[in-house]
Amino acid sequence: MDTGVEFAGLRLRNPTMLASGILGISYEVMERVYEAGAGAVISKSISVEPREGYRGPIIVRVDSGYVNAVGLANPGVDHLVQELSRHGYAEGSSIGKVPIIVNLVGSDVDEFVYMVRRLDHLSIIGYELNLSCPHVEKVGLEVGDDPELVSRIVRGIRAVTGKPVIAKLGLGAVDMLEVARAAMDSGASAVTAINTIRAMVIDVDTRMPVLGNRVGGLSGRAIKPVAVRCVYELYRAGIPVVGCGGIYDWRDAVEFMLAGAEAVQVGSAVGDGWLDVFNDINMGIRRYMERNGLKSVRELVGVAHRY
Repeated sequence: MDTGVEFAGLRLRNPTMLASGILGISYEVMERVYEAGAGAVISKSISVEPREGYRGPIIVRVDSGYVNAVGLANPGVDHLVQELSRHGYAEGSSIGKVPIIVNLVGSDVDEFVYMVRRLDHLSIIGYELNLSCPHVEKVGLEVGDDPELVSRIVRGIRAVTGKPVIAKLGLGAVDMLEVARAAMDSGASAVTAINTIRAMVIDVDTRMPVLGNRVGGLSGRAIKPVAVRCVYELYRAGIPVVGCGGIYDWRDAVEFMLAGAEAVQVGSAVGDGWLDVFNDINMGIRRYMERNGLKSVRELVGVAHRY
């Protein structure tokens, strides 16, 4: 039985990845995630310059997940280069122990290209482009809602790296399929669907918005049916896709794969089940494969489209 997956030019030991934005960019934390069973780790979104993010509160639990408005806080690309270089990812080293995909966020082509040039000598395995943060101005969805800009960004990155490039998409004003096609036609290796959905929570006692930024992004179980639908439509359009949004257990992961996802990302579930969630999901997938006589995870991908 083979639980390994191949997609977008990558080979992972299993189909689960830590979603971006959950646990920061500390290498020690990334290593713990991998040792807990993840097939790969995606970094928090990294920008050219450090970002402080929004004032608190930055996250609130709701009945079916979380609403967060961190504001893409991060120490900047130079800090990440130093962090990974200190742990064996520097030029000339072998592939690092942990398969790391770096998530990048920016507002124009030059910013994305600059970051890739700074990072590409490291033994990371690829890039994910955050084109879909729903609550930060001038980046995220404002970029992802412009298919022509998405095309220029991906072409610019593709000109300076041979590593896989995955575009992370969300629900904006422009049809997701249009943005996905723009990214793929320009050289992207795959897309991730979906990011958080624009949302808000108001405290009825204080009568004030709970989050410091007022508006944030909804994640967790509440968005899973939407994410499954997006994955289904992207796969039907012939676009290689990574599923993300409300994956808490093996059933969720299998559902995404049946819809067409070649791999899945786990985020909010880490807040509830901590790192044990990766091993639990992977063991559940193995048992499901055994019960159904499947020899490869690939046999699950897109099966729902047969009916």
